[in-house]
Formats: sequence, C-alpha cells, structure tokens
Amino acid sequence: MITVCLEIIPSAVMMLYLLIRQVRRKDKKSYLYLLLPFITAGIWYGIARVLDGSAASLLCLALLVLLTFWTLQMKWRRMSFWSHGLFCLITGIITINGIVNADRLINGYILLMLYFLTESNISYLKKTYEESTILYQNQLLTKQVNEVQNIYMTMRGWRHDYHNHLQTLKAYLKLGQAEEAAGYLGRLESDLDSINYLIESGNVNLDAILNSKLSLALKDEIDIHYKAEVPKELTVSDIDLCVLIGNLIDNAVESCNKMTGQEEKRFIRLYVGVLKKQLYISVSNGTNEVIRKLDEDYITTKRGNHGHGLKRINNIVEKYEGYINRKNEPGVFVTEVMLPL
Repeated sequence: MITVCLEIIPSAVMMLYLLIRQVRRKDKKSYLYLLLPFITAGIWYGIARVLDGSAASLLCLALLVLLTFWTLQMKWRRMSFWSHGLFCLITGIITINGIVNADRLINGYILLMLYFLTESNISYLKKTYEESTILYQNQLLTKQVNEVQNIYMTMRGWRHDYHNHLQTLKAYLKLGQAEEAAGYLGRLESDLDSINYLIESGNVNLDAILNSKLSLALKDEIDIHYKAEVPKELTVSDIDLCVLIGNLIDNAVESCNKMTGQEEKRFIRLYVGVLKKQLYISVSNGTNEVIRKLDEDYITTKRGNHGHGLKRINNIVEKYEGYINRKNEPGVFVTEVMLPL
C-alpha cells in the first residue's frame, strides 16, 4: 500500500501543478484540463492491464511531464526547439531505464526533480532577462535625459548671449553708430548660420534624434561626419526609423568611448539616403575591437546596452524585410542597412 502511494505521488504532483498553472493563466484558460485526472486514470488503467501498476505510474508521469513541458515552455515560446528536444530525449531515457531495470519508483522521482529543476532554471533566466531589460530601459532613459539637458543648456547659452547682443546693439544705436550696428547684425547672422541644426534630413523626428545624439558625440570629442536626406514618403514608420538610427548612433558612441589609446582615432560617419530605390543607412565608427564572426552569435554574446541595441536593430530590419550587413576591420566597424521604400 505504501509503495503504491509513493508511485502515485509524482503523477499527482504533476497533475496538480498543471491544473494550478492553467487556472492562473490570464491570456487563455481551458477547462478541458479539469478532465486531466480522469484521462490519466484511464491511461494508467490501460497500461496496467498490459504491464503492471508501477510501469503504468512511471509512463503516466512521463506523459504528464512532457505535456506540462509542452504547454508551459515550448507552446509559450520560452525555450527553443532544440532545448525541448533534448528534454524529451532525457525524459525518454529515464523512463525506459526505469521500465527495463524495474527501478520505476526511483526513476519516477528523478523525472519529477528533473522537470522542476528545468522549470526553476527557466524562471531564473526569465527573471534575469527582465532585470537586464529594466536596467537597459533605465540607462536609456538616463541617456535621453542627458540629451534633453544638453539641448536645454545650449538654449540657455543662446538666451544669455541674446541679452548680451541686445545690449551691444543698444549701445551702438545710442551712440548713433548705425553702420557698426548693421555690421554687428551681419556677424550675428553668420554666427547663427554656423550654429544651426547639425542635420536637416527632411524628417523632423529623425532630425531631433540625430541632432541630440550627434551633439553629445561632439561633446565627447568624437569626430563626426554626416549626411542625411530622407524621402517624404517612407514605408518604415518614424518611430522605427528613429529607434533604428538612434541605436546605431548609441552603439557607435559606446564603441568610441571604449577607445582609450591616444593613437586610436575616435570617429563616427553617418550617411542616410536613397540607394537603388531603397532607404540606405550606413554608420561607421572607430573601434579597438576585432570581431571575426558577425552573426547571431556575435549578438547573443554581447552584454548590456550594446546587445539590446543590436537586437532591436535586427528586429526592425526583419520587420520590414530589409537587409543588414556588419563589417569589422582593424580600427573600423561598419553597419549598413537597406529598407524598402
């Protein structure tokens, strides 16, 4: 009697766990899971008539483990196809080993512990990823605040200079020096032209992003070269375009700031325009890294802001069925993106 109870406990735990998780789901609930105990009992009875009760308990537990793993992991896309296949293989090996060697009780509990160990590991990875995402968002917000503060300080400087210019003009007029006042106004006009927006691409939102980020790059003493012309009609949304180019500039600035050697040239070259009836974006920057493999492994091995930025860039390019190419040569990193118009 005690042995039978010990054999039933793992299956009962799995059924209870599956029912609780299904009830707690917010997106989609299925009350068909309430029939799970009766279905499991029927399967157990059928197997027990062919083999025996202990084998039926182990096989039912294996089915419940795989069902739970499918509904909670693979179906909700928390694990890859290969990870799911490996888990199924290990589950099959443990189950077959228990039936062949008649050591079903121990293998049943091993199977149960394997599942909950995998589940806890997935929960930990999910929590770690969420914390990393929150940290990235906070750092991104801090960067945006710094960009706004940079614009604010620039505007304050203009306001201060404006008052000084007015005082100078008043002094000229008070002394009746109209020609001097006119000459001073001419010089002011030239100065205003020189401090105009860095970029006027034709897209207001993109101009705001580029001017703020490139201004900060100049503040960090990074040499910048730029040219941007954007058509009025675009397939890509303004938001996605700003996120894409904003992340490209952020990654370029981050890479330049890692260069500490005096002989290393810190620079950013930006080009946005139309090439072969597509929107062409090219960002190249100085770097002290040499990366030989520029594929998905390169993206996943990166950590922090750079990794998040690379993933967002790839997601947007994939969304519009565009093309992206990354090249790394000694001292230079280049990213090219083409999006359909």
